[in-house]
Amino acid sequence: MQWEVVIGLETHVQLSTNSKIFSGAARRFGQPANTDACFVDMALPGSLPVLNVGAVERAIRFGLAIEATVARHSVFDRKNYFYPDLPKGYQISQFELPVVVGGRLTFPVQPKKGDPYVKTINLTRAHLEEDAGKSIHGLVHGCSGIDLNRAGTPLLEIVTEPELRSSAEAVGYAKALHALVVWLGISDGNLQEGNFRCDANVSVRPVGKTTFGTRCEIKNLNSFRFLQEAIDYEVRRQIEVLEDGGKIVQATRLYDPDKGETRVMRTKEDSMDYRYFPDPDLLPLEIGEDWIERVRADMPELPQELQRRLTTEFGLPEYDAGILTASRDVADYYLRVAELVSDRKMAANWVMGELSAALNQTEGAAFADAPVKPEMLAGILGRILDGTINQKGARQVFEAMWAGEGDNVDQLIEAKGLKQISDAGALEAIIDEVLANNTKSVEEFRSGKQKAFNALVGQCMKATKGKANPAQVNELLRKKLA
Repeated sequence: MQWEVVIGLETHVQLSTNSKIFSGAARRFGQPANTDACFVDMALPGSLPVLNVGAVERAIRFGLAIEATVARHSVFDRKNYFYPDLPKGYQISQFELPVVVGGRLTFPVQPKKGDPYVKTINLTRAHLEEDAGKSIHGLVHGCSGIDLNRAGTPLLEIVTEPELRSSAEAVGYAKALHALVVWLGISDGNLQEGNFRCDANVSVRPVGKTTFGTRCEIKNLNSFRFLQEAIDYEVRRQIEVLEDGGKIVQATRLYDPDKGETRVMRTKEDSMDYRYFPDPDLLPLEIGEDWIERVRADMPELPQELQRRLTTEFGLPEYDAGILTASRDVADYYLRVAELVSDRKMAANWVMGELSAALNQTEGAAFADAPVKPEMLAGILGRILDGTINQKGARQVFEAMWAGEGDNVDQLIEAKGLKQISDAGALEAIIDEVLANNTKSVEEFRSGKQKAFNALVGQCMKATKGKANPAQVNELLRKKLA
């Protein structure tokens, strides 16, 4: 039997506010346990929640970016369940009336087999809620501790329609969503710190059937690799169960990366099990048109808009535009360099080439942390364009700057003797000597072998220790051989 995979993702995005969603406690990572938890987070009697306006504005920003409807009226609800790291016994969330409704996201997909393609899926909603605390196991034998530092951290839960049909599509969507929330500045997006966590709802059905199969939810996947591995395993498991004549039991499962398998965490609850009702301590959220327009005016240029501008105004190929808009820090770096040099294609080549390669060799480094700042790279490219140095010399200057040897392009060129030989008379003398010493290559070129010309150029560059202007060498050499 042929099976079709059906996947929907729920993504919990921690918002980049300074304080929590319903209290003034700091939102920081890595602090000693319970030092960033106040009386609201600990649910002390008499404490009342107060909504963080910054969290709402980030939700509006996201809604505008995905072309969704930003609800003028939304409601906070109590989601009732017991867990040790949830002192109130309920989570403040949104159920029937979320702050963002609908929307869509387009993203590239790289399947395991076949050619890459682009897919657009619809989003169901995005709603605001608070994060729970963390249970800490193993510090004391036989005991668990509770850290409430994370409790009350603002979350935007983003829910897709069940339109993903493979783990590759799920990963493509998750990567695009991650890039977007970081680009918008609404989340730090740090997967290691739990800023971006995915729950995957997975089911299978016979090809051609329109009704959905029984789904299982895989919780708290905090890497793209784990997301793909967990979905692939769960799909195989469900197909094997069904083909053996069994039934899928709706459940919440956890992925064990060491074993490469999912396991049951608990039988899956439905919404009725949570006994949702409007939170009596919070007024409905009313968002006026003026508020939406203020957020819209403060929106950054979106990736797809910048891509269009890079191809139409900057003349870059679509491939280059896609690479340069993959993340906000790459785009910001490139745009700053492009402001300072006339050759924007050359700027793109260096950002995607030398700079990216250097960063890849430095674990955890980002474009914002690069030792070679945009102004420094622009200075190097300017000296290529005015003929002071060639590409080889430019790379040497770049490497010196990266190693911390200095930040002045001209001083480094002088100190390393990299200034290009552009004097026609000096180059002609060198070329004459090369031609005299390589008569065989001269004869081969005149008989129609282009490789012989390249060999002669190489000999000229060798004779000048790479300092000759390659364009001048080519021009003078052709004149000599004419």
